[in-house]
Parts: sequence; C-alpha cells; structure tokens
Amino acid sequence: MTTPAPLSVLVVDDEQRSLETLRRTLEEDFTVFTALSAEEGNAVMEREFVHIVLSDQRMPGTSGVEFLRRVRDQWPDTVRLILSGYTEAEDIIAGINEAGIWQYLMKPWHADQLLLTLRSAADLWRLQQDNQRLSLELRDSPEYLARQVAGRRAKVKAQAGFERLTRAADSPLNDVCDLAKKIAGHDLSVLVTGDSGTGKELLARAIHYASARAEGSFVVENCSALPDTLLEGELFGHKRGAFTGATEDRVGLFQQAHGGTLFLDEIGETSPAFQVKLLRALQEGEVRPVGSPRPVAVDVRIIAATNRDLEDDVACGRFREDLYYRIAGMTLYLPALRERPQDIPLIVDEILKRSSPESFRMSDEAMKRLIGYPWPGNVRELQNEVRRAVALGSGAVLGPELFSLRLANPARIPGLHAPKAESGSGLLKQHLDRLEEQLLRDAMRRHKGNKTRVADELGLTRLGLRMKLARLGLEEA
Repeated sequence: MTTPAPLSVLVVDDEQRSLETLRRTLEEDFTVFTALSAEEGNAVMEREFVHIVLSDQRMPGTSGVEFLRRVRDQWPDTVRLILSGYTEAEDIIAGINEAGIWQYLMKPWHADQLLLTLRSAADLWRLQQDNQRLSLELRDSPEYLARQVAGRRAKVKAQAGFERLTRAADSPLNDVCDLAKKIAGHDLSVLVTGDSGTGKELLARAIHYASARAEGSFVVENCSALPDTLLEGELFGHKRGAFTGATEDRVGLFQQAHGGTLFLDEIGETSPAFQVKLLRALQEGEVRPVGSPRPVAVDVRIIAATNRDLEDDVACGRFREDLYYRIAGMTLYLPALRERPQDIPLIVDEILKRSSPESFRMSDEAMKRLIGYPWPGNVRELQNEVRRAVALGSGAVLGPELFSLRLANPARIPGLHAPKAESGSGLLKQHLDRLEEQLLRDAMRRHKGNKTRVADELGLTRLGLRMKLARLGLEEA
C-alpha cells in the first residue's frame, strides 16, 4: 500500500523559541512552514500550497482568529487550528463562528497529543478532498444516480401497490381496487370512506404509485391529531416568529407534496373555521405560510379519508358543502372486515409470515373463530389477535385458547347476536341504504313531496335532504 505524501503545515507564532520547538516536533510527519506574524503567514499562504494552519491566538497586530478568518475566506479547504495559552470564552466563540476553527489547543502542549491532533487534521483534509472528488464523479455520472433512484422507486412501488390490499378472488374489495386503478391515472381528488383500520392509507398509497404523480412525494397528515392552529402551520408552513415556539421557518406539507399527493386522513374531524382555509388552498392552488405576506403556488393531488358520514355532516352544517365537493371528485368505500370474511384467512397468513421467522398456522377451530368474529377494530384488531397468539403459543399450530377474552367468549360481545334489521344477503352499507331509502320514501309520501316539511321531520337541512335524494336516486320521488 502506498504511503500518502506528507501534508504541509504552516505554524504562526510571534515567539521564536516556541516556533522552532513546534517545527522540530512536526517536521518528521509534515512539511513545515513557519511565520512570526499574521502578515508573514499570509505571505506564505500566497506562495506555498498549505493544507493545515496552526496559529497562536495572541500576537502583535492581527490576532490568530482574525488571521484564520482571512484564511477561511481565501483558502476555505485549509484545516484551521488555534494554539493559545489563554482560555477566554470570547476568543473560542469567535474562533468557531468567524474563522471556522476545527480545534482549539491549549498551551503548554504535549508533543504526542499535538502530533495526534495534526494527524487527525491531515485525515480530515484528505477526506474533504475525497468527498469533493466523489461528488464530481457522481455529478459527471447522472446515469448511475438515475439507476439508483429508479431502483429505489421501483422497490417502493412494489411495496405500496394494490397487491398490499390482501383479498380473495370473490372479495368485495376487488371492485373497489378495480375502480381505484381506473381513476388513478386521472388527476381527480379522491375521498376514501370506511371504518377505522380498513386500510384507507394503503389504498391511497396504491393510487398515488399507480398515477402520473408517482415520481413525486406521498405526504400524510392526520387532521384529527392537531388543533387548528398547529394543523395550519403543519400543512401551510410558517415563518420564524409567526407564533410562540416558531423558532425557524418551516416548509408546510403542501409544499413538500408539490408534484405529488397529499393524503389528509380523518378530514371529517376538522373544524368549519379550518375548512375555509383548506378550501381556499385547494381552489386557488396556493398556500400562505403563517406569518408570510406572500402565497406559494402548489400543485398537489388530494386524497382524503374519513370514517364519518360526511353527507350527514354537510346536512347538519358541520362540514362545508363546497369543500365536500372539492375533495369528493370520486368517493371510494372500503368495506369493513366483517363485510369480507373470505379475506380473513389470507390476511392471517400474511400477518403470520411478517410476525415471526418461524412457521405458524391457525387451527381449524381458531380460524373458524376468527372468521365468525365481527371485528369492530378491523384489520388492526385482527393483527393484534394474531400477534398475541404467536407470542403466547408454544407450538406451530395456534389454537383459539390463545385469543383474547373477546374472541374466547363471543356471546359476551355486544351486538354480536342482535337480530338483523333486514333479512337477505348484502353489505351492511347496502342494508342501511335500503332502510334510509324506505324512510325517505315514506316521509315524501306523507308530506306529498314537500321537501321543507320532510327535512324538518327528519332533522335535516333542505341541502342535506337534496343530497340524500340525489344519492339514492329519489329526486323524482
């Protein structure tokens, strides 16, 4: 292995004896230049190629910090050190802030320690040069960087596609995914509805990575996690000093998602006051960071999600109608786990594979219990039960005794054996829609089509009633 050539060191000290001692200590490892003042040191820097500068602090005329500040301005790659017999905090702070001092050494110095520090400075200089060289090589090789980026992007897409939504061949989730694939390539805003834990964020990610915006960022914000003031700063950004605690400028999530997708989870939990600001941002295509006098243009696709019935919230005035239509360019309903029991065995197998490197499977009785349970917590609750069974199990086959009390005693689960509101097959949402349609038809018949009276009887606004009639195809009722 080739030994690297010795680097050059400039030692600046106004005491001749100290200067000679330093030269003798360093000359076996370095090419040493000496100077009795900052002015002489500057002349050496202009004449020779110097890698490291070691300067005394207190010298007649120009101080060491001032000299090294000039060195930093003219020769920024040079590693700079101060050697001083004084410990004033002001000198140290000035050296760090103004001159970019790498080390502040104290007198009297020990030869071994001084050599060790200077060798570290030499390593630092070589690493800086290697870093610059590699940066230039990468800058000259965009193909290499493009291959790296493409490989990582392909890996992310594979992990976030529609295949992540585990489902059987006859699952009702298939229709949802097929529709989502069709609209993914169109720049429509999407509203994803369904119970908590059904996989709304997974569906949103799949839509993003199947769209033309896949090259951009997918940014997530849970709108229920923050109060209005913090949510506004989080989404729109803020300037330093805009409010208490704003110690620096912050780029908002809208700007971070520029060219990509912004996923607003639990959008139904936002207040009407904040909805006004969000609506303006979506309409104008620009956001105004808190405390900034100027708006910033943004280009994002909005995918929102909620477990609330936003149509009812619009009807009662809790959610703005204009914002609803802005975010609901296309509405996708994710069925709850109890509405797709055929998917449970596949999901369980997937969770088992990810939970442990060992091979586990559910017994027939355990799987029967899982399929028959209503899963109010959806996939999250199922995941917890499976992981619990893996943790408590002592063999490869996991039995129903490993489940929590709720699954071990299904008769104690509230509502599990409640009578059905309507006989026949179908999703819960379909049953509710049929019941709602019948109630509306009866009310319209009683009041001879007077929508004002129907709305009053059912506790709706005329707008809310009109939306429900349109959704259920009862506008001519």
